[in-house]
Amino acid sequence: MMKYNFDITVDRRNTNCVKHDLTSMFFGCSDLLPMWIADMDIAIPDFVCDAVKKRADHPVYGYSFFGESYFTNFINWMQKRHGLKIEKEWICFSPGVVPALNMSVLTYSQPNDKVIIQPPVYPPFFNAVTDHGRLLTENHLKLKGENYVMDIDKLESQIDADTKMLILCNPHNPVGRAWTKKELSALLTLCEKHHIILVSDEIHSDFIRPPHKHNSLLTLSNNVIACFSPSKTFNLAGMSTSMIVIPDKTLREKYLRTLNGLHIAFGNLFGTVATETAYGQGEEWYLQLWEYLQDNIDYVVNFCKTNIPQIKVMPTEATYLLWLDCRRLSTNGKALDDIFIHQLKLGLNNGIEFGQTGEGFMRMNVACPRATLENAMQRLLCLH
Repeated sequence: MMKYNFDITVDRRNTNCVKHDLTSMFFGCSDLLPMWIADMDIAIPDFVCDAVKKRADHPVYGYSFFGESYFTNFINWMQKRHGLKIEKEWICFSPGVVPALNMSVLTYSQPNDKVIIQPPVYPPFFNAVTDHGRLLTENHLKLKGENYVMDIDKLESQIDADTKMLILCNPHNPVGRAWTKKELSALLTLCEKHHIILVSDEIHSDFIRPPHKHNSLLTLSNNVIACFSPSKTFNLAGMSTSMIVIPDKTLREKYLRTLNGLHIAFGNLFGTVATETAYGQGEEWYLQLWEYLQDNIDYVVNFCKTNIPQIKVMPTEATYLLWLDCRRLSTNGKALDDIFIHQLKLGLNNGIEFGQTGEGFMRMNVACPRATLENAMQRLLCLH
């Protein structure tokens, strides 16, 4: 068995990299350590590079389609990793999960319809609703002790005849919840009662910490839309390839009308190659990677507990994104920006980006070599 080395530092500067080359645009300075946007500062698997290079060696980059292994490799991965039985015809394309959320809003709602999201949540959820003339309904997660939970009673009180959709983050970014079947069943029952279309972003589903597990909405209902991608698991966000799983034929045909109407249904050549290779050959690489990233999570949790009591790392059940409770430092988002950006020289996501209830928190991406993480922790020591 090959042992992969995730301690290797990859210099991503001057590669048109959003995380590293646009720090001045997003943070107002370039001399900071970026630990924000959710991609990894870790090299993708060598066998994916080799497959892309092999295809690149062919001198024609013409129109292409999805081969059989593109579907079977994904289907086999989902069966083995999550016990999901997915049929080939259920799988639709999208150039990303965020585009799929936007297409779903366009497909399953009309202008002035209401769409529910549950902040604090991934920022593009907000725009997927408001950019298309839909009305945003925010059902805020409740902080119950140290864990966030869905407020089902509050949710039902906000539903009316104009409510058509709910966009779920499962597992949840940024709070790190891996929703239980009981929680999802309660949500699904409510949505079915009120004829609400449920769209589930499941892009982080491969990063679940034991003893928790990923409970896909697909295990509970065929009348949902579930969004997957290799972009988080294999660090392939730049390949713009996602799988949108829609078991119900009527829902699927509606989505495909939108997709085909935009003429983006055939994907891109290298994204297809990278995706089918990753799902087909990537299990051992992924297992070693997730073990490494979980060690990173534990390192930060223990370091903060021992050395930085002003920052509490919220319990994380999923993702490589840590939700830092910084309210002992300040409950004001601008004040936290000043502390992290200008004093500590750390580029994290401010919690207020995820909704008003995120103010006082910061999101840290720990998908990086340990040396980068140690650098970040030493900077945090300056809070003493």
